[in-house]
Amino acid sequence: MSLSLPVLLLFAFAAAPAGERGATPWRELGEDAREALLRSGAAEPLAARVVALSAHFLGTPYQASPLGEGEGVDPDPLFRDDAVDCLTFVEQTLALALSGRKEDVGAMLAALRYDGAIRYQDRNHLMEAQWLPANLRKGFLRDITREVGGEATRSVEKVLTRTTWTSLSSRALALPRERQVTGRYPLQLVPIAALRPRMERLPEGSILLVVREERPLKATRITHMGFVVRKGRRVFLRHAARNAYGRVVDEDLDTFLTRNARYTRWPVEGVAVFAPQRPALAPRVGVSP
Repeated sequence: MSLSLPVLLLFAFAAAPAGERGATPWRELGEDAREALLRSGAAEPLAARVVALSAHFLGTPYQASPLGEGEGVDPDPLFRDDAVDCLTFVEQTLALALSGRKEDVGAMLAALRYDGAIRYQDRNHLMEAQWLPANLRKGFLRDITREVGGEATRSVEKVLTRTTWTSLSSRALALPRERQVTGRYPLQLVPIAALRPRMERLPEGSILLVVREERPLKATRITHMGFVVRKGRRVFLRHAARNAYGRVVDEDLDTFLTRNARYTRWPVEGVAVFAPQRPALAPRVGVSP
């Protein structure tokens, strides 16, 4: 018998290093404390909840693709806080921030990660073609890239063809042919050089996504994401960093941009920015695989 996602959440809080801003790690919070944490700030602006709740993931180790469906193609847990990658850190934080009770977190997370049932083939695997369009349509996100970049904003696209799905990286997704989407998927971006003098326009709690050069054999151009946070007048990216840190950290945004601007093997063209928002219609609670 498989457990529902909300029930699995009660057992998912495993060990993680202490938070770097003093926030108690999730694993150290009892069920009553977690419930109180979700309820206490339920009426706060969503951006404030994103910043506050994401702090409880600081120090959590990086692990590629730590979440799955609990069975089948990807049997990894449906929720966990002992390991995250950049995407699951953002998804789980948003699910928590959008929930006023812990029993609602599962439905929120399922709505963010899937465009249908909780099945591997229905997961939003591709950022430009699936994750962003689905969550924009559902009302979880608003594209604010042009608000940040102004006249420096560029329109680009990700093109998926049958050839894209012949590459090793695309085949590694193990999607059935009918789920190998093709088409042209538009995206706005702000070049790194243009973002530097505009960093004050980045709203705290917004999601910053790294957009790389278009490669026909790559199924996505977006390779990283995290939350914008502020400490005084300084702007940071709170993200699950694989190579530089191996955990969730608050990294000075200018330092992060400098490092990304140096990549030559697969150059970074810029960033896209999205604001989390509360959907008009709440996801159904009790979604099951």
